[in-house]
Parts: sequence; C-alpha cells; structure tokens
Amino acid sequence: MESNIKEKMPRHIAIIMDGNGRWAKRRILNRINGHRKGVDVARDTVTQCAELGIECLTLYTFSKENWKRPAVEVGMLMKMLERHLRAEEETLIKNNIRFRPIGDTTDLPESVQKVVAELVVKTAHNDGMVLQLALSYSGRSDIVKAARELARKVEKGIITPGDITEELFSRHLSTESGPDPDLLIRTSGERRISNFMLWQLAYTEIYITDVLWPDFTRKHLLDAISDYKSRDRRFGLVKEHEIAGAGGRSLP
Repeated sequence: MESNIKEKMPRHIAIIMDGNGRWAKRRILNRINGHRKGVDVARDTVTQCAELGIECLTLYTFSKENWKRPAVEVGMLMKMLERHLRAEEETLIKNNIRFRPIGDTTDLPESVQKVVAELVVKTAHNDGMVLQLALSYSGRSDIVKAARELARKVEKGIITPGDITEELFSRHLSTESGPDPDLLIRTSGERRISNFMLWQLAYTEIYITDVLWPDFTRKHLLDAISDYKSRDRRFGLVKEHEIAGAGGRSLP
C-alpha cells in the first residue's frame, strides 16, 4: 500500500483524536492512562505524516469545551501537554517540523503558554511539515474573532466592507493563510465535527473510523489516506460528460 500512497496525497490532514477515555474504561484504567497512551499515538502520527510528505497536520488537542471537564483531569492534561511539548522539541527540530498553535492560547496556564511560545520560536526556521496543535480551540470563536478584527479595520478605515472576501476572511482565522484540510480523520466512530475548524472544513473529505485514538496505528492512517485517494473531489462542480444531453451533446 505504501509504495503508491504518495500518488494523490492530501496536503493537509486534520485529526479529531477521540476515544482516550473509552479506551481506558474498557481496560479498567484511569482516564489519564488513556490520555497518556493517546499522547504516544499522537507522537507516532506526527512522525509518520512527516515521513509521508504531508505539508500540514492539525491535531485537535484541547477544545474550549474541554475546560468544563473535572478540574483534576484538566490539570493533569495541562501538565501532560507541557511535558510532551518540552520532550518533543528535539524531535521536531530533527524532523524539520514547524510548530504552530491555533486557538486561544491565553486560556492556557502560564507555564504552558511559555513552552508553546518557545517551541514556535525554536522551530520557526524549519521548512518541512507544519504541525498545528489546536489548543483551547473553538471553530465558532475563531470565526467571531476574525469578524471582530475585520470590523475593527473597517472602523479605522483600513479596509471597506467591500474589501472583505473569503480569502481575506481566511487570513484572519487562527490558521491564517495555510491550506484548508483536505482530509479530516475522526476516531472512535463519532459522527460530528465538534466545533472544529468550521470555516476551513467546507470542502474537506471526512473519514470516520471506529478505532479509538489510543489504538490508531500507521495502518489506520494509511487506510484513511487510501480512502481519500479514491474519492472524486469536485468542490461543487460536475464533469462535462455527466451533464451531456441526448446524443452525447453537452447541455447549454
């Protein structure tokens, strides 16, 4: 499968990493054990995507809604995130990966904000795959923030309402000018996008697997990419032969 996997690769893969808690529950373990295993899988997935030549990988790491979880769990997740980011600095630099956070990082504990900022600076000159971690992220909040920034520019006379295009709006989202996801992978079988990249997912191909995130392997990643390769992306268009009329003539 890997011999021809690069023929029609997605430029940007986004992943909703779901199922850590259920994975732990099935094994009669604490939820934190599931998150720890999930971190290991995320690390492997980052390396695999870089090896496959993916331009951008976005991992839905922590949503704004996740702050509503029990304080003990949230605290442990923040400590785990900080340790993981510190530990992965060398790997990111070695693999020429550029790190970018998206979301409202000011919500994060100061120690986590510090390591996030440091990692951005230390990987800024890398020109390989971009790794985006969605931290305290909300698709709706992202859109509202962009709208407010554009409104302020209109108010100051920097732009007019007529200057606002889809392209300009996209540049004011947390993902800025990066490519929209070509492929969204969601694990654990849930069939929703959970307030993730609502604007950017407009024409993204969605792949849902029942596999829980801690059980997600390279094979599952390649299966998702192979499924993506088999799809006919039309972006709202149709092929000419599909609208041909009688006698094979195209309809006006």
